[in-house]
Amino acid sequence: MEKLRNPLPVNLNRIDLNLFAVFDAIYTAGSLTKAADVLCITQPAVSNSLARLRDMLNDPLFVRTGHSMTPTPVAQNIIVPAREALKLLRTSVQESHVFNPLTSEKAFNFASRDLLEVSIMPRLMARLQNHAPGISLTNYEISRRDIVSAMANGSLDFFADASAFTDPHLCKQKIAEDQFVVLARHDHPALKDGLTLEAFLRLGHIHVSQRKTGPGPIDIALDKLGKKRRIVMRSQHFLTVPSAVVKTDLIACMPYHLAKHYDLAVYPLPFELPAVEYFLYWHVSADHDQAHVWMREQIMEVAKAYQPH
Repeated sequence: MEKLRNPLPVNLNRIDLNLFAVFDAIYTAGSLTKAADVLCITQPAVSNSLARLRDMLNDPLFVRTGHSMTPTPVAQNIIVPAREALKLLRTSVQESHVFNPLTSEKAFNFASRDLLEVSIMPRLMARLQNHAPGISLTNYEISRRDIVSAMANGSLDFFADASAFTDPHLCKQKIAEDQFVVLARHDHPALKDGLTLEAFLRLGHIHVSQRKTGPGPIDIALDKLGKKRRIVMRSQHFLTVPSAVVKTDLIACMPYHLAKHYDLAVYPLPFELPAVEYFLYWHVSADHDQAHVWMREQIMEVAKAYQPH
């Protein structure tokens, strides 16, 4: 008795989904000619696609019976998953062009420091509850050197930052601006008559920076005036500042729209400083994606309230 031929392993890199569209058409129509009519291609093109699929799957798939093509057992076994895969592909392509926020369950990933986390994300989430209840948001910290690659592979959708970030693969848009103010505890003994430049320079400061050393915008502005403040504490995040300020005589400079959330005294800076500009970044590959376009519109809408005081 002749042994059954073992099927050869399929090289996934060789799979062409167009071949399965032809396979489905032949299976449904029962002939190469009718399949060609359905697909609006020539019969030789259908025959060529079938030959490639036969070679790839190591099976004839269809045998001629009179004027029709009868599917083999292998063809019968793969027709259902093949049709499901084609349906999923068509649905995915359609959804990439048509985005419905009311029914979408898409998860958007953000990377931002205190700006988005405290001021914009709560407003954005409240807006989504009414307009897109199935959408979820995640905000996490990521190294700046990994931002472009994370956006390119789709694991990161948006990056928000107060500093300029330039890369040819990223798009950016200004979403808001703010002003630095000075934060101190209530009844601070040195600030009974308000905050003067002399008091500002004399008191100890908390400086927020992700770098271990180096000046920030406050220090650069003071240097132009020939002045220097006294930094006694450095922190990575603005969110750690209030708990330190309330327990000490230290003061800190931070954006107004963060400072206003805390029960602490807020003073204007005793010198001029340009507004802080915030930018939203995304990968060029997502620039025309309907879901991304919609989310950017929502971010811009909630950011309208994020203006200098």
